[in-house]
Amino acid sequence: MDHDEDIESSEEEDFDDEMSGGEEEAVEEEETAAEKRKKVAEAYLEKTRAIARREKEDEEERERSDEGEDREGERDSLVAKILLQEQMEESGRVRKLIASRVQKPETSDGFRVLVKHRQSVNAVALSEDDLRGFSASKDGTIVHWDVGSGKTEKYLWPSEEILKSHGAKDPQGRAVKKHSKQVLSLAVSSDGRYLASGGLDRHVHLWDTRTREHIQAFPGHRGPVSCLTFRQGSSELFSGSFDRTIKIWNAEDRAYINTLFGHQSEVLTIDCLRKERVLTVGRDRAMHLFKVPEESRLVFRAPASSLECGCFINNDEFLSGSDDGSIEHWSVLRKKPLHIVKNAHALVTPQTLEQRENEGLPNGHIENGTQISANCCSSACSWVSSISVCRSSDVAASGAGNGFVRLWAIESESKGIRPLFELPLVGFVNSLAFAKSGQFLVAGVGQEPRLGRWGRIPAARNGVLVHPLKLS
Repeated sequence: MDHDEDIESSEEEDFDDEMSGGEEEAVEEEETAAEKRKKVAEAYLEKTRAIARREKEDEEERERSDEGEDREGERDSLVAKILLQEQMEESGRVRKLIASRVQKPETSDGFRVLVKHRQSVNAVALSEDDLRGFSASKDGTIVHWDVGSGKTEKYLWPSEEILKSHGAKDPQGRAVKKHSKQVLSLAVSSDGRYLASGGLDRHVHLWDTRTREHIQAFPGHRGPVSCLTFRQGSSELFSGSFDRTIKIWNAEDRAYINTLFGHQSEVLTIDCLRKERVLTVGRDRAMHLFKVPEESRLVFRAPASSLECGCFINNDEFLSGSDDGSIEHWSVLRKKPLHIVKNAHALVTPQTLEQRENEGLPNGHIENGTQISANCCSSACSWVSSISVCRSSDVAASGAGNGFVRLWAIESESKGIRPLFELPLVGFVNSLAFAKSGQFLVAGVGQEPRLGRWGRIPAARNGVLVHPLKLS
């Protein structure tokens, strides 16, 4: 027995060597990932230092004799101040005050056509760096375009066989014979790697923005996928559908995570910031705020008509638009709107102008300085079909089919929101996207509304239009 203890096995040594080698490789990989993170952090810090350096150089020059160390310390404190300000703006605790800096647009500064589509544009999305944009229309075309030059590249739908191999199925599990390509919604991830699209085929499609190739098709919804959003800074994707559910996916792992319930009718719009809170708008006259980790939700009911769209201002406030032409300003702390702007997109017709001159308008409303009769208000053209907020700022925009996009200044809870300017634009404004810098506004326009054909404006141009915003 003593001799047996001294016997050494060559197989065990090989196994130990393999195990130790694997550990070393894993450690090397971890070190490489850490080095990458360190490199990114150093690059970002250097970039911020350069900004601080430029700001410092703009100030009056100081003596350079004995103040070298003091200036270095001042610059570092300025860097810390900039980083803190960015972090507070990102978290929604501080708003960038842009509304007071927006100059009145001149007549020559109107919307210009950036991308043309054959049919109505249903969705537009901008990348985090504001350099690239994406648009989708009712004809199933998804286009990737450059904001500066307007150069476009199309996303090509793969064959039915490839779609099936990527996971496409019908709700009952049988293979689909033919997929409807009509796209209703788009979303792009914060890192710009993934583009998600959803439409009438009841699937969430994932695309690689670098190669413009189809990666994955997520089945599961039993109705058209009407809205999509990525959580900021992550690969977590939320989808809303006509089947009244919200599903959570992971784009990186190509995996389904969870389903959220609560709406009694179709989900029309969805929005999400950095926190795991999802804001959804449904045709059941309700807006739900889902707190995903806590598995709870808050329900906000519209006072009158059906809600059409909604978006976050910050983590505690949000806006919504209704099909009666009103815009509501909400807070997490109250079940009812803080403020309501009625007839935000009122129709101005020759008949209305005549009545205004004669000062005789029975059953009319006077909001925002516009008089409008009740029969005009029921038209689909005055529905607030899209609303967007410039992230971490006090500027919002709303669109309808009445010939204008309106800019709004979001003030304190006691003051609400006030109108800034009207930007002329013919057609149904089905989607809006602000640049993160607030320097331009992108609109997806069509002759028909996004979710139906209950209105038509033949004079409208189907496409993506851009309007520059001059800041003082």
